[in-house]
Amino acid sequence: MRLVSAATALALGSTLSFNASAESLGIIHVDSTTIDDRFEAKREEPSNINVISGETVDESHADNIQQLLQSVPGITTNWGSGESLKIHLRGVENQGFMGEKPGVAVVIDGVPVFERTGKVNIDLDNIESIKVVKGGASYLFGDDALAGAVIITTKRGAKMAGVKASVEGGSFGRLKGLVRGGFAGDFGSGHLQLSHTEVDGYYEDSSSEADYANGKLQLYVGEMSDLTFGFELADRAKNSHGAVAGVTAAANDPQSEDPTYNDYANHFDVQLQKYFLTFASDFEDESNLMLNVYQFSDDTKYNSAPVDSTEDDYGYTNDYSQVQRGFKAEYRHPGERAAWMIGTDLRANSYDALVNYLDCADIGSYTNCASAGIGGVHSTSDTSEGVYAFYGELKVRPAKRLTLTMNGRADLIDLEGNTAEWERNPGPPPATYTWTSTKNDEQFEVGSWRLGGNFAVTDNLDLYANGSTGFRAPTVKQLFIGISSPTMRTNPNPDLDPEQALNLEIGLRGKLDALGSLEYDLALFQIEREDFIEASNGRYTTGLTNQFENVGNARHRGVELSINAQPAKWISWDLAYTYLNAEYTDYEDYVLSVMDTNGFAPGGCIDGTWTNVSFSGQNYCQKALDNTGNDISRTPNHHLNLILAFYPTENLTISGEFDSTSSYFADELNQLEMDGHSTFNLLGNYDRKFGSTKLSIFGRVDNLFDEEYYNTARADNDDNEDGVYDEEDISLVVNQGITVSAGLSLTF
Repeated sequence: MRLVSAATALALGSTLSFNASAESLGIIHVDSTTIDDRFEAKREEPSNINVISGETVDESHADNIQQLLQSVPGITTNWGSGESLKIHLRGVENQGFMGEKPGVAVVIDGVPVFERTGKVNIDLDNIESIKVVKGGASYLFGDDALAGAVIITTKRGAKMAGVKASVEGGSFGRLKGLVRGGFAGDFGSGHLQLSHTEVDGYYEDSSSEADYANGKLQLYVGEMSDLTFGFELADRAKNSHGAVAGVTAAANDPQSEDPTYNDYANHFDVQLQKYFLTFASDFEDESNLMLNVYQFSDDTKYNSAPVDSTEDDYGYTNDYSQVQRGFKAEYRHPGERAAWMIGTDLRANSYDALVNYLDCADIGSYTNCASAGIGGVHSTSDTSEGVYAFYGELKVRPAKRLTLTMNGRADLIDLEGNTAEWERNPGPPPATYTWTSTKNDEQFEVGSWRLGGNFAVTDNLDLYANGSTGFRAPTVKQLFIGISSPTMRTNPNPDLDPEQALNLEIGLRGKLDALGSLEYDLALFQIEREDFIEASNGRYTTGLTNQFENVGNARHRGVELSINAQPAKWISWDLAYTYLNAEYTDYEDYVLSVMDTNGFAPGGCIDGTWTNVSFSGQNYCQKALDNTGNDISRTPNHHLNLILAFYPTENLTISGEFDSTSSYFADELNQLEMDGHSTFNLLGNYDRKFGSTKLSIFGRVDNLFDEEYYNTARADNDDNEDGVYDEEDISLVVNQGITVSAGLSLTF
């Protein structure tokens, strides 16, 4: 809109600056939105929020979003290699490492994005801003916002006019090229951007390619409205994640060259498509209406179940197709004493999967592979999900320096699943199979809320506090897997309750003029998570009859501090620190499985506390353990990130980044502790204008001192099947070490 941005800035101007007095705060506005993050006020916000600007994203020249998010307190990322990763907040859902949802709502241009793996792929060259909202955020975003939301707005507007071309290269055969063209006029603006990235990779068979095409067209409709159409197409191919089994393999074969380390899933071919249309209109009384329709699709093909000791050979091919469609509407109205917003969120999602046999060598003894034949169908599934939600926000100012905020949302989630697969018939060998299909459905009604306040202690200091909730509904797999997959030893549980999280938070947000330009935000938080869903015998346990249950509770406590300062024109620094204590408060039944190496000796496998179990032709020894009081895996107590930037000339910026993480446990049993690590990164940017042409050159070195550590470490059972659970059972991705990149761009 020609006037929307200006009108919004004028209306919110008093809330954008810490220099504004409380008496001049003026009209109250509701800035929360699930559609278009064009409202930037933070002064009256009752929750802890961090924002990364598009300028910071561009100047970082990061290879992946993990390099950006590590500068935000409270964030941990599950990253192996490449550009995709799973985002976690405040340690919630860090224990999961397969395809589970991350416990964080990820929203791009109003589109709730969830891919098959639970990870997200984001084009870093198309980011206008990244906003991180912490604490339970289901009061705005609904399902899976247990610990917060990451809201990404892509580039748009008149500043995209002109032409830009860039090229860069780096270690391990990384090459990237980008071209963008845009226009702007009285009627609107638009741009189109194309990019290609290819990487040979540090790890064996870890090459990847990514092609992006994205753009926006924004048309001004009258003086106070606009219509924006945006799209993003991604075509990605990726092989190995670089995992190895055990610390010995990590030391001797960090590049995962041994074929026995084949990832369970490999040879990914991912095609993503995102389309959205947003209408926004301001009215003379400063109220605002926004409407949004969208579609996000994920078509992923990959191989799974590697054949032992055979390079590049797998048992199954998988074809997964997901389509998310939705409509959102929000109306907000300001006022001197109160402001409010109401909204609706309607979704129609579908998730389809087809699994075919590729090789019977390892899977034929307990499947119908021999009869169905190579290329035959192993199983099919399709799930439909309908979401019908209404939400709102009310802000009131009972006193000049005090603003109270109340949020509420009601979700109706309608699930329906259809599955079919070969079921093994009971009886002696030879095995026979029957094609079995099932249909199941379930509904959940869930309410979410936030109650918070912001008190302007002084013109430059705010005290804020809030309580908020988050939830995650059970999936069709968790509810009905025993029905839909009778050959799997997991019973159905249609009585599962949604997982719940209660976030309590208090913080200080302010500015110190005596130290130059220094802004800080200090928050103390506690998240009580209840009824989290796990398999009754442990998340990835083999052998015993299992069932997904609301098995227990967890508590996450911590402190988050962020400081941004520029004491002089030639220097600035940013600090992010997190202290986190995340532990299970109730998790009594976890089953540890190790391979039986004694042939079921009388008296038990190892001693009398173990149980003998036979499954899929293998003999196991299992022991029930109590994880109550244990730390949640992969949640270090301390994380510090410090960035120091120097500006020796108006054209040159040199910055160094120090990132340090304390030790953590790789497993829920807390038997396998991993050392912490510290790394140093170096970045240089040179920008210069020649008339209307801008030249930008950069150079970046990550892990400058070649620190040895693991990108990921996870364990749950006797992975190497030697009868002992120890450090040789950890799945590890070794960091690739020192990494160099450089490039240049021209903007006309």
